[in-house]
Amino acid sequence: MMGRIDFRIAKVLASVLAVLFSTELAAQAFGFKQSLAQYISSDRSISGFYRARDYGSFWTGPTEQERARLEALITAFADAEMHGLPKARFNAETVLSKLRAANSQSALGQLDAELTTAFLDYARAVQSGLLIPSEVDEEIVRKVRYSKPLDLLAGLEASDPQVFLKSLPPQSRQYVGLVKERLRLERQVTAGGWGQPVSAKRLKPEEQGAQVVLLRDRLVAMGYLSRSYSTTYDDPLAAAVARFQADHGLAVTGTANKLTLEQVNVGASDRLASVLVALERERWFNQPLGERHISVNLTDFKAKIVDFGKVTFETNSVVGAVDDDRRSPEFSDTMEYMIVNPSWYVPRSIVVGEYLPMLQEDAASVEYLELRDDLGNVVRREGLDFTSFNEDTFPFGMRQPPSPGNALGLVKFMFPNRHNIYLHDTPAKNLFGREVRAFSHGCIRLADPFDFAYALLAAQSDAPKALFQEALDTGEEVQIDLVRRIPVHIFYRTALARPEGGLEFRPDVYGRDAKIWQALQSQGVVMGEITG
Repeated sequence: MMGRIDFRIAKVLASVLAVLFSTELAAQAFGFKQSLAQYISSDRSISGFYRARDYGSFWTGPTEQERARLEALITAFADAEMHGLPKARFNAETVLSKLRAANSQSALGQLDAELTTAFLDYARAVQSGLLIPSEVDEEIVRKVRYSKPLDLLAGLEASDPQVFLKSLPPQSRQYVGLVKERLRLERQVTAGGWGQPVSAKRLKPEEQGAQVVLLRDRLVAMGYLSRSYSTTYDDPLAAAVARFQADHGLAVTGTANKLTLEQVNVGASDRLASVLVALERERWFNQPLGERHISVNLTDFKAKIVDFGKVTFETNSVVGAVDDDRRSPEFSDTMEYMIVNPSWYVPRSIVVGEYLPMLQEDAASVEYLELRDDLGNVVRREGLDFTSFNEDTFPFGMRQPPSPGNALGLVKFMFPNRHNIYLHDTPAKNLFGREVRAFSHGCIRLADPFDFAYALLAAQSDAPKALFQEALDTGEEVQIDLVRRIPVHIFYRTALARPEGGLEFRPDVYGRDAKIWQALQSQGVVMGEITG
């Protein structure tokens, strides 16, 4: 496909450029420079770039370098849709039409400036995303890296244009895999999707009937099962269901329960939308993650330690509940230390929103929590009339001392941030068995916090368990610094490309991807005339 596109573009350009580079339209002419200078006067960066070139052409001149840049840009625009970018905004045919219409010196000057603006627009979109994350959802507080316009232009000028433009999108295996799977999934959607949805609420092995057939047909269309004419929920179907469950973050049982069937019934076009959103998210995340880093995918309910691209430790997690004030934000920071036997300093929002009403009802409630004044002194409850306070006037903080029943458990992992989010242990172990684990106040609870600590400390100690246990045995707060600080990335992916090929999906627990998809559509991103 790429070869055919390049050949067609080269053929059209050959005829167009033959006219553009004639003596009548010499790009160095006064009319060219005047038109160019006038068009770019409001953009300081581009003005400075062209001023340094004495307002000479960058795209439309007769040199081989300019021709190569122009061909590379048009080829990139022809492939923009592969990246989930809006075809109408980055349209190769539009550029070719403008080239054909450039029949004067002034038109050519304006066109050169327009091509520079279009290049910078494309470079930002494909490298760092079409959207600004926090404008879509204020809880997506990821810092996106943006290249400076002059750096992009200088890089293009100093490089092979095709190579440079191909280097702009994320080079991660995840992004490359998503681009490939987007095309495959789009073909599936265009072919009619995955068939009729299953209306049953639950299906289990040995059952028979039309609903079993519908389940079988959808799993065949998705590639989980070879085609057969059995109407029975047999062993091959149970195995296919189990594989589907594994790929969708569900409990692997081989029985199609309500959650499993809900995911089976998600349409192929909805899955394609998830992939397009994932591509945009990956562009926001277009930066080195760290040779060793910690990743928490909020939709996957797992925390992982990754070393040189491979997961070396993984544990289930509980993330923030769906309520407005409890969802976990998305951001990156750096883990600096862990606290063994931590105290829990209750956030103000929880103090006045949850515990103050309880104290107003019964002053002896939540007795495991200390009241503390602004100086950190413990305040006795006797004689206090809690009904005289409200959210604004309540003058005390609250602290839960170290104990096995502490809300943070016996260890917390700190990457100080303005969101007051961290990873920690919890006494509420029963929640880790749930398929959907969104229950916390925003922090990330770990199912295996001790093993997580050992894995972190192994990088700086020959006896990580002994080091941790010594601190634990004190029963007091002990801070263990990490000799090598570790990047922490809290992110949100509902579509994931597997290294071996294929896709995994997770539920949009906070509805954030739905917001992003709506915003992408407003930018002109489309799936085409497809259903399913």
